Amino acid sequence: MRKKEMQGKKKKPFNYQLFYRRTALIVYDIISVIAASYLAILIRYDFDVSTVPAAFLLPIRHFLPIGIVIALFVFYLFRLYHSLWAFAGETELQNLVMACLVTSAVNGAGINLFRMEGKAVPDSYYFLYFFFLLTFLFASRFSYRFFRSRKHKLQNRKNSISVMIIGAGEAGNTIIKEIVSSNFSTMVIRCIIDDDKNKWGRFIQGIKVVGGRDKIIESADLYDIDEIFLAIPSASPAQIKDILEICKETNCKLRSLPGLYQLVNGEVNVSKLRDVEVEDLLGREPIRVDIDSILGYVQNKVVLVTGGGGSIGSELCRQIAGHKPAQLIVFDIYENNAYDLQQELKEKYPELNLVVLIGSVRNTSRINYVFETYHPDIVYHAAAHKHVPLMEDSPNEAVKNNVFGTWKTAMAAAQNHTKKFVMISTDKAVNPTNIMGASKRICEMIVQTFNRHYETEFVAVRFGNVLGSNGSVIPLFKKQIAAGGPVTVTHPDIIRYFMTIPEAVSLVLQAGAYAKGGEIFVLDMGEPVKILDLAKNLIRLSGYRVGEDIKIVFTGLRPGEKLYEELLMKEEGLQDTDNKLIHIGRPIELDERLFFQQLKQLEEASKEENKDIRPLIHEVVPTYHYQEKR
Repeated sequence: MRKKEMQGKKKKPFNYQLFYRRTALIVYDIISVIAASYLAILIRYDFDVSTVPAAFLLPIRHFLPIGIVIALFVFYLFRLYHSLWAFAGETELQNLVMACLVTSAVNGAGINLFRMEGKAVPDSYYFLYFFFLLTFLFASRFSYRFFRSRKHKLQNRKNSISVMIIGAGEAGNTIIKEIVSSNFSTMVIRCIIDDDKNKWGRFIQGIKVVGGRDKIIESADLYDIDEIFLAIPSASPAQIKDILEICKETNCKLRSLPGLYQLVNGEVNVSKLRDVEVEDLLGREPIRVDIDSILGYVQNKVVLVTGGGGSIGSELCRQIAGHKPAQLIVFDIYENNAYDLQQELKEKYPELNLVVLIGSVRNTSRINYVFETYHPDIVYHAAAHKHVPLMEDSPNEAVKNNVFGTWKTAMAAAQNHTKKFVMISTDKAVNPTNIMGASKRICEMIVQTFNRHYETEFVAVRFGNVLGSNGSVIPLFKKQIAAGGPVTVTHPDIIRYFMTIPEAVSLVLQAGAYAKGGEIFVLDMGEPVKILDLAKNLIRLSGYRVGEDIKIVFTGLRPGEKLYEELLMKEEGLQDTDNKLIHIGRPIELDERLFFQQLKQLEEASKEENKDIRPLIHEVVPTYHYQEKR
């Protein structure tokens, strides 16, 4: 049996290449030991053999054969014939030095055994022998890595990416060091920009600091720069905006480090660089909220988020999960979104009591079951159809989902004694010109009406466009740029208010903390931004020229689309809160009996697929303006 097993085993093929390499190294090492032995004594006598006393040469000659054998054995013990020298590093260098030290010590002791009289060799011999042996062995091992590295760099330079680094601080130095020392990077750093005059003209890793930000455009042209890396994690948003305004005129692609925390965590490297986003050009500090006020009313509460898998809903869930709720219930009709969020929250918050449910807010029995089973204390109602052009083509669905989904969810909350109900609204609800905005205005009217009749505190939070959310303009622009254009803008003068998803959600959470019932909270979105400017900036930040590499095409306003959005209706007034970015609109008086009658008619009409329900919506929302169908 044993014999069969042995026969069954295949012999490994003999590695001739490895054998030849090791043999060559052994021969080289023998020559190195001989050369080091004689050079160490000859250098003492200016390389004139005739002047070297025989008493010094004979011990060296007699011990040399033994010394060679011992040296090879020591080299073997220190793995000088086993390491992959193409990737040699600190460990290999330590082994090399130690092998030379041990060999030198043995050589010195051996020579003294063969001495004739007095000193075996001059005192300088021992140091010089170690020096020459280390030099020869270092050259043989690390020269291969050096020449291999140079070969790769020369190959990579042919198709290299010319890079400018902005920031000659610690982050910039780390990025430069990583790129310069890499054998495989296709990037070549041509110059460095920094506003510190004391650094101008100096070099980092052999790269010159050519000047301040006023030299960016000139240097980009002079050095034929392809990409600009912004490596100033500590810079304020206003400073970043100023620099990016200059950089975008260079037609170079821009990338930056996410922020100061990367430096603190020691995570600065090329992989942390990200493409510069349009958010960087907003030029303002990120909105911050009073975390303690949020924590106080979410902690140890059962919280339900409808539409929890969407852009706003999922971020709501993330921030709520971090504030220690007793239970978080994610309710969404789209299983893929809900599943992805479930896996993310489970990994990040393993102690979180998380429930993920699939269902529609339009399904009365399903939504009632959720409330009757889990009895949520707080509800964030983010479930809605929000895409303006699609809702113009399917108005009945917008009404069924937005209006009556809100009605059913609010009714379930009231009947099950939910303490707080926060509905996510939109600036498009103000003087709406589209079905989506009008349906959201009706939702606001529903929650304000419910607040007058139930113990639950019903409120709405109204804000504008959210950068990066599903269906927003930025992801669309990115796809169009990636495809080579054109980038489509509906109108050259169209403007919108913008906020990042985390900013909007944190303000929603704080508005919920302020809620006493009946309010429409209006978030301060800052200055409005022209969509055309967003498109141009995104094209430039991607490294393309507007109109040449990527064209912009105006497609005309879509049905129901405004040139600008409003955040408040005149009759609502405005009241400040402790947070200057959150305001309260005064509730508008309405005839509740008529309102409920109109809702009943609207519900019945929405079930008739061919019926134009827009006139009925106008009756409910007189500020809704629409064009008659042709």
